[in-house]
Amino acid sequence: MAEKSKRKKRPAKSENTTLLQRTANITRKLFQPVPLITLAAALIAAFLLRTSAKWLPDLDHRAEYRITADSVEVSRGSEFVPSDLVAQAFHKSDLPPELSLLETSTTQQIYEALQRHPWVEQVTAVRKHVPARVTAELEYRQPVAMVEVPRGVYPIDRHGTLLPPEDFSVEDARSFLLITGVRSTPQGPPGTSWGDPAVDGAALIAEQLMNKFKEYRLQKIHCGQDRIDDAATYKLISHGGSRIIWGYAPDETRPGEPDTREKLKRLRKYRERFGGFEKPDGPYEINIRHWQEISRRPLTVKREQRKSL
Repeated sequence: MAEKSKRKKRPAKSENTTLLQRTANITRKLFQPVPLITLAAALIAAFLLRTSAKWLPDLDHRAEYRITADSVEVSRGSEFVPSDLVAQAFHKSDLPPELSLLETSTTQQIYEALQRHPWVEQVTAVRKHVPARVTAELEYRQPVAMVEVPRGVYPIDRHGTLLPPEDFSVEDARSFLLITGVRSTPQGPPGTSWGDPAVDGAALIAEQLMNKFKEYRLQKIHCGQDRIDDAATYKLISHGGSRIIWGYAPDETRPGEPDTREKLKRLRKYRERFGGFEKPDGPYEINIRHWQEISRRPLTVKREQRKSL
C-alpha cells in the first residue's frame, strides 16, 4: 500500500516540473533583445501620446481657424438682397460670433443658418478653406410682384413666398407689377408662403410677364373670383386703364380656355397690331381667354366711374 501511495504522488511532481519549465521558457523569450525593444517602444509611444498634447499649439483658437460672418463668402444675389445677409443669418440662427474651422459641425451650422434666411431659396454647397474662410453657393428668391393690402404693399417671389419688405424702397416697389384685389394678409414671416391660392396664381402670371410688362405698359394684376366655382380669376390693368381679361391661373386648366403660352402670344399679337392696349380709341376691355379669337369693347369714362376695380 505504501508503494502505491508513493507512485500516486509522482505524477503531481512531474506536473509541477512541467509548469516551471514553461514559465522559464516564456521568461527567456520575453527577455530576448527584440521583445524587449518592442515593449520599450510601446511604452515610450504611450508616454509621448499622453504628453504631446501639452507641447503642440492649440490650433482651435488661432485666427486662421476661426470663422466669423465676415469669413463667409456667398454667391451674389440681386440688387435687393442685403449686403449683410450672412450676418443676418448668423444672428437669426443664434450662432456664436465665432466658429471653429476644425469642428466638423461648422459646415452644417452655416448651411442651416443660410437656408433659414428669407432671401435664400436653396443652399447648394458650403465649403471650408484654410486660412479661415467658408464659401457658400446660394440660389436666391427673385421678386416678381408687389401685393397690395390695406397695410401697404408686400413683395413676393414666383411661388407666392413673402420677401422682406424692408429691403425695398418706395421706388423699388413701383418697378414691379402690383397685385390688387387680395383679401388676405401674409400668414407668416418673410420666407414663408403668403398662404392664399389667389396670390399664388397672380405670382405665376407675374413671373410670365416679368420680361414684358414694362414694354407692354402693364401696371396691375387684379384678382377676382369665378361666379361658378369661386376659383380665382385675373385681369391685367394697363397704365392707360385698359383691362385685359386673363382668366384662370397658369396652373389651372379649364376646357375651352387657351393655355398660358397662347395668352402671351395673343398679348404680343395685339400690341404689334395696334401699338398698345389703349389704341386706337381706348381704354378697352380686351378678352384673350376665348378659344379662337381676341375680343374687345370700349370702356367709356362713365362706365369706368360706375364700375371700378
